[in-house]
Amino acid sequence: MAAPRPGPLAGMRVLELTHVMAGPFCGMQLADLGADVIKIEKCPHGDDVRRSVPPEFNGESTSFLMVNRNKRGIVLNLKEARGRALFLRLVEDADVVLENMRAGAMDALGLGWDSLRAVTGSTGRCRSDSRTTASR
Repeated sequence: MAAPRPGPLAGMRVLELTHVMAGPFCGMQLADLGADVIKIEKCPHGDDVRRSVPPEFNGESTSFLMVNRNKRGIVLNLKEARGRALFLRLVEDADVVLENMRAGAMDALGLGWDSLRAVTGSTGRCRSDSRTTASR
């Protein structure tokens, strides 16, 4: 486990299921303020920005490296039962779940708001995409 970092959000755990730029930028700000942000990437290659936005440093996009600094990361296949089970175990200790998937995608995976609240009634959720922003 990473050593706690100082900041006003120290002690807060955020699970980040975001991709491209807006969601990872939000997670970066939380991490910069001391939150323990765990970026959960898709199988098999992770966030598309990892390889698609030049310039690169050691084979990875510098844009990806910039907006994902100060985070820990894991790859989970949320389309498989084992990946969903591991994700729900992480939710048990999370304060916030941050995601920017297509509307309805989390529900289709069985990981919508009601499912997350069933695991822990205290986890907050923030959802953002280019068309709308909503949070609970």
